[in-house]
Amino acid sequence: MTNDGYRRAGKYTGLGDGARLAVGLPTDPVGICAVVRGLVIQPDDAAAAGIGPDRLREKDIRPVARLLDVLAGLDPAPLTVARGPATRVVGTCRHFAVLACALLRYQGIPARARCGFATYFRAGRYLDHWITEYRADGRWVRVDSEVLGLDVVDRPDDLADGAFLTGGEAWHRYRRDGADPMLFGVAGTDHAWGAAEIRGNAIRDLAALCDREMLPWDEWGRMTASYAGRTGADYDALLDAVAATCAADDPTELARLYASADLAVPDTLH
Repeated sequence: MTNDGYRRAGKYTGLGDGARLAVGLPTDPVGICAVVRGLVIQPDDAAAAGIGPDRLREKDIRPVARLLDVLAGLDPAPLTVARGPATRVVGTCRHFAVLACALLRYQGIPARARCGFATYFRAGRYLDHWITEYRADGRWVRVDSEVLGLDVVDRPDDLADGAFLTGGEAWHRYRRDGADPMLFGVAGTDHAWGAAEIRGNAIRDLAALCDREMLPWDEWGRMTASYAGRTGADYDALLDAVAATCAADDPTELARLYASADLAVPDTLH
């Protein structure tokens, strides 16, 4: 996908009827991303705020248009009005990133969500995370909408190199540079650590670059077998190609690789 392609709404990043809530959005990228901070709440925070388990299923919503439908039902105010905990949509870091991506595109700014690992939540660990990139001054600027305004990382509006690793960058860190794969995983779990987690996020990141921003727990192709330890050298070689192609950022090659049977998101996931 070209930079102009990243300017257009994709399968999950159209606003739908929720566009009526987008009045008065800022025009600067960081201002747009800052709006998202007041719209989404993490499941653990939602539970602590007394939000019932029926609403925790909102974290399984993929399309932004449906997220905005939920928000409108809770509070029909414009998106620029920060919601209290009870009237935010329940979502993960993926939802912060994809909603920011959708709003940036709505304002005509090339943007994309990236899946990978953050280094700034726990010292010495690479934790499963999603962020947003927008195009400015000839480069992709990385911004973490979830922590804008918080004392979590220096410059969340322009993350430093290495603060966040995409899935492919993490795979290179492991395969090429010899990083311990057991340092990469999902916070709050004992089992979701290791090379399989890196493989999964590398494939999810490729899908996101091809306009399929899936949920953090979506699995397809040989991902389930990978998590179970049932893949071998051929699959790792495929992941080498995924990491190299994502790093090269060539739209034609990204689309060609993504179209392979092991990597394309099936129609059963929607």
